[in-house]
Amino acid sequence: MSKSIAIIGGGLGGLSSAIRLARMGFKVKLFENNETVGGKMNEIRLGSCRFDSGPSLITMPFVIDELFEFAGYQRRSFLEFQPIEPICRYFFHDGTIFDASSDRKLMSEHIGQLTAGDIKAFEKFFNYSKRIYDRTADIFLFSPVHELKHMLKWKYLPTLLKFYQIDPFRTVNKAVRSFFTDERLIQIFNRYSTYNGSNPFRAPATLNIIPYVENGLGGFYIMGGIYRLVEALQTIAKQLGVEIFLSSHVEKIFSNKNVVQGILVNGERVNADYVICNADVVTSYNDLIDGYPQIRKRMNKLEPSLSGLVFFWGINERHVLLKHHNILFSADYEKEFKQIFDDLKAPDNPTIYIAITSKKDKNHAPKDWENWFVLLNMPYLHQQQNWKVIAEKMKNIVITRLLEIGIDIRSKIREEKIMSPEDFYTLYKSNKGSIYGISSNSPAMAFKRPANRDRNIKGLYFASGSVHPGGGVPLVMLSGKLTAELILENEH
Repeated sequence: MSKSIAIIGGGLGGLSSAIRLARMGFKVKLFENNETVGGKMNEIRLGSCRFDSGPSLITMPFVIDELFEFAGYQRRSFLEFQPIEPICRYFFHDGTIFDASSDRKLMSEHIGQLTAGDIKAFEKFFNYSKRIYDRTADIFLFSPVHELKHMLKWKYLPTLLKFYQIDPFRTVNKAVRSFFTDERLIQIFNRYSTYNGSNPFRAPATLNIIPYVENGLGGFYIMGGIYRLVEALQTIAKQLGVEIFLSSHVEKIFSNKNVVQGILVNGERVNADYVICNADVVTSYNDLIDGYPQIRKRMNKLEPSLSGLVFFWGINERHVLLKHHNILFSADYEKEFKQIFDDLKAPDNPTIYIAITSKKDKNHAPKDWENWFVLLNMPYLHQQQNWKVIAEKMKNIVITRLLEIGIDIRSKIREEKIMSPEDFYTLYKSNKGSIYGISSNSPAMAFKRPANRDRNIKGLYFASGSVHPGGGVPLVMLSGKLTAELILENEH
């Protein structure tokens, strides 16, 4: 008889592990607290406007393709990936507009128009970023780094012996400044550390792997919306025999003598040989796992990642100046992150991210309208805060900043929904409302994220952005892959 798996949460980590384990022959049940699967990758409809409510860009698409192939399907039969060009349009306070591209030649041309002296610096930085990827991908992304027998392989020896080549001892900002002289380019390449919710002025320069992932491997959009990925994974999971239970609140993880026994769901016990927790690892130890006070204490010392304030706006006007992805940078980037991570307050002058999928999918907004997903970096929850007041203040800041670039939306917002850090906590039980799990704001944390296999309770595993290998679409899906492979390995 096949072993049984109970999965807590239907985010990308839960769905990824469910598909793989079902394909491996396990009996899989997945329990999702909300009415739909997807976790933070979800969608919202306001009137005739449609929005992705989570990730808005796909990187490392081969991770998705590999999962489909493993399951016996072709991704192209379900999803159409479209490259984004430009990947992002940047607006600076001095009036400069810069388009970033995954085309190296085009990117170099744009940098030359910005500052000719940094063209060669970009080529050097690109090669440096690629070297970090080449050195780290196999060992830190595609392998379970906490499993000693997996690490003791000859192919990993060059990385382990030349650890300094992945630049773990400088900060992102310090490394970026060693290449570029133009403050605008420094701000662009510092921004990539926010992709896993970290602070470029504290996070290790190893995170400079991310510019290569985006600019070298490319950034993509899924036609119809990013949520189409979740729908495709749900369809495949069901076809492979995964039982998916929605509106199912998991209350506890049961164990006996440090061996997992199952979970308590909506007041009923569900026995399982293995439990995979797709929920945040810190929240899980606080709310789902009894006992282990020292481990809980240690988990709660981990610094959460950035949170965010999101405005979903239906705008009844089209804006040629804006692209699919847009960033309006703050005037003082270092102060912004100091306020977020040190002062734990909403920044006075936040960087503004705007994604408009109706640029690609015209039916995501009515004719002559646009659907704006507007994200501002915010601190994680730490004390009682009035997010309605903060949101109104931030809305005025966004409107004022847009006026500076010639866009007036004061009378154009016809649909609106707001998500605050409190909503991220309520909906997804993310640790203190963080979006990306645990920050990588120290050299230690960049390489010491909690493991996929729990060391205290046999049979308990984690697959989410709060554990190895980290946050972001491809990494969360890889966490599901690593977890499934570790369970299969345990059976042999």
